[in-house]
This record gives sequence, C-alpha cells and structure tokens, in this order.
Amino acid sequence: MDNSLTEYREASGLSQRALAEHVAVTRQTINAVEGNRYDPSVELVFKLAAFFEVPVEDLFHPDVELERTVSEIGD
Repeated sequence: MDNSLTEYREASGLSQRALAEHVAVTRQTINAVEGNRYDPSVELVFKLAAFFEVPVEDLFHPDVELERTVSEIGD
C-alpha cells in the first residue's frame, strides 16, 4: 500500500523517532511503513491520520481495484 507518510512527516519537521513516539510505535515501524515494507494496522493508520489531522485517504493509498459497483452490492 502506497503512502504519503514521509511527505507529511517531513513537512511537519519530525524525525521518524519523534513521529514514532507520538503514535506509540518504534522508529523501525515508521521506517517500514514509509518504505512500503509493512502495511500498518488499522489502529496505526487512524492514529497517524489523527496526528496529522488529515483523512486516512490523504496518507494511505491502497492499490485495490473494486470489481463491483455500488449497485451490485445488494445483488
């Protein structure tokens, strides 16, 4: 899953360690998420979005293709 975490973190003037401390994870976790080597938990996704005060979709960009339309969900 692609993300814009590095851009938001750098724009805020934070190190990976500082961001990690704010959201209660390790620096290695932030590094892995930024490097697209780790898909964060839903809890961490929401913590990061809340920290930067942005919608989840601004930070994370899943590479998921929807095969069904909304009208097909009820079928």
